[in-house]
Amino acid sequence: MEAVDAADLRSQFLQVLRSRRSSDVPLSVKPAKPVAEPFYQEIPRPSFSKAMESCPRANITNLKDLLHEENLYLTTEAGEQGRLPVLILSLKENNPGKRPAVVFLHSTNKCKEWLRPLLEAYASRGYIAIAIDSRYHGERASNLTTYRDALISSWKKGDTMPFIFDTAWDLIKLADYLTQREDIDSDRIGITGESLGGMHAWFAAFADTRYSVVVPIIGVQGFRWAIDNDKWQGRVDSIKAVFEEAQIELGKRAIDKEVVEKVWDRIAPGLASSFDSPYTVPIISPRPLLILNGAEDPRCPLAGLDAPVSRASKAYEEANCPDNFKLIAEPGIGHQMTSSMVKEASHWIDRFLKK
Repeated sequence: MEAVDAADLRSQFLQVLRSRRSSDVPLSVKPAKPVAEPFYQEIPRPSFSKAMESCPRANITNLKDLLHEENLYLTTEAGEQGRLPVLILSLKENNPGKRPAVVFLHSTNKCKEWLRPLLEAYASRGYIAIAIDSRYHGERASNLTTYRDALISSWKKGDTMPFIFDTAWDLIKLADYLTQREDIDSDRIGITGESLGGMHAWFAAFADTRYSVVVPIIGVQGFRWAIDNDKWQGRVDSIKAVFEEAQIELGKRAIDKEVVEKVWDRIAPGLASSFDSPYTVPIISPRPLLILNGAEDPRCPLAGLDAPVSRASKAYEEANCPDNFKLIAEPGIGHQMTSSMVKEASHWIDRFLKK
């Protein structure tokens, strides 16, 4: 594989992001109300995550009383989806100063409120903990098929990028906001997420170096490798409706690798080529990067990580910080965030963000 210039690749990615956006609008912040009934695009609605509840937290008996909650909207671009809902939890402080921050990103069909156990745990340990609704989720969804419909529309019209890329744009704008806050140390902003959120964390960190510690959970994969090795089915099944639509339009009897490649090229240009993991993961170096996956995950096949991990290891070695990169593939685990992953992420973030 040819060498990749980090600045050039980031510039190319930003060009792609801007290509399907109206003119820039000023970043603005508006207050919002707490969401009384969080919206999930799945039935039955999820109620409890053992993995998230296992996140280490400080032993504070009246924690709920000591938490400061902020709900706000950032304007990241023109249009309805340009309103980014943000939830922030932190400990009330008598001696305000700059603190480390961590951004948390939810999985498909969930929302920012789902992440509250993680936000509370990190806030208890002195972090400013931030969650957002990704595109077409949570407050940015209006019905149970909003995200599905957006993916199909992107295939048909090619005017949006609801899979990963549009939320990556939001996360760049979120970094603009977080680095302006007087209570956040702009050199200590971490980012992590689960599944779709893990992909969002990966791409945000690739695109924006202000995210200084990175922990994608069950998100990093090789999109081109999956196509070339007939291992695309797990990922395709997670958002199957758009591939079924493309199959019909392309006159195919079944979804095949050609359908998969055309969909990725249409809804997320470069995802299976220049912006795939062998190119974008290594240039997160030298920032600390922990990749957490299940060893048996069909959506993120472990064999598909050979190239990105090899190239990332080399990049971190050349930057004289090999200990800043690690892959943990949990044996016997499929596409699932486990308690062990949550704890590993917590330890990694503490190691690099706590002073």
